[in-house]
Amino acid sequence: MLAIAREAGDALTLQEINKISESTPQLCKLNPAGPDFITDLNEKGGISAVMAELARASLIDLTSVVAEGTVADRVNRSSAADGRVIRPVDDPYAQDGGLAVLFGSLAPDGCVVKKGAVLPDMMRHEGPARVFDDEEAVSEAIFSGEIKAGDVVVIRFEGPQGGPGMREMLTPTSALAGMGLDSSVALITDGRFSGATRGASIGHVSPEAAAGGPIALVHEGDLIRIDIPARSIELLVPEETLRQREPATRPDRRLSGVLARYEASVDASHRGARVLTPDRRNQPE
Repeated sequence: MLAIAREAGDALTLQEINKISESTPQLCKLNPAGPDFITDLNEKGGISAVMAELARASLIDLTSVVAEGTVADRVNRSSAADGRVIRPVDDPYAQDGGLAVLFGSLAPDGCVVKKGAVLPDMMRHEGPARVFDDEEAVSEAIFSGEIKAGDVVVIRFEGPQGGPGMREMLTPTSALAGMGLDSSVALITDGRFSGATRGASIGHVSPEAAAGGPIALVHEGDLIRIDIPARSIELLVPEETLRQREPATRPDRRLSGVLARYEASVDASHRGARVLTPDRRNQPE
């Protein structure tokens, strides 16, 4: 959405997404966050039925033009919320939306968590950092039993520049869930996640490690505090100590050709990770 908005000339921000989420109730909990699947939602009227329910609370613009006319035309042909797969707007799963954007000393430009799939016990978490510089290393550590309850797993150099291309961190999140650690271990990365993720999996950390963000300064054992209701994420290390640290060494991906050109021209994730000319990369809008 961030990249598409910019191509349309509207600099949508993560702060705006947070504001929208704060006033948008969560009406569905689909797998892996809940027992229902996208096919169940489809049988109950699909996205149109969700939109119709949101329209009851005047939460969407009914005058917007869509393929079949206006949003009003679409929702007027939709079925009502069934009350289970699609909750009514006055009895939602949560009063705010399924996404939350966190800001703080670890992610000054923001990071994103699928709040609707986080267990209540993990909405607030503080623990020691377990630091890895790629997805493969953390997956090996999880499968070998090195990650313990209470840990905060940090995967860096997997962002738009560092990956390059912002790989999907599905293997480590699936491994944590499969080993029963999603209720006690948080995962933070400058990479991204898919819709299959559940638990306190926080991605899109910006600035990323490859761009010199604070995530590149995290050491093994540093305490990290996550407070999803407060929309905050903090690296609990004194600023003076951080100023004395050298950023972690960026892995040599041995890039060439198109990937090397992409790495040299991709923008920050909090602005949509669009490919720009090198002189515009990571520059304020």
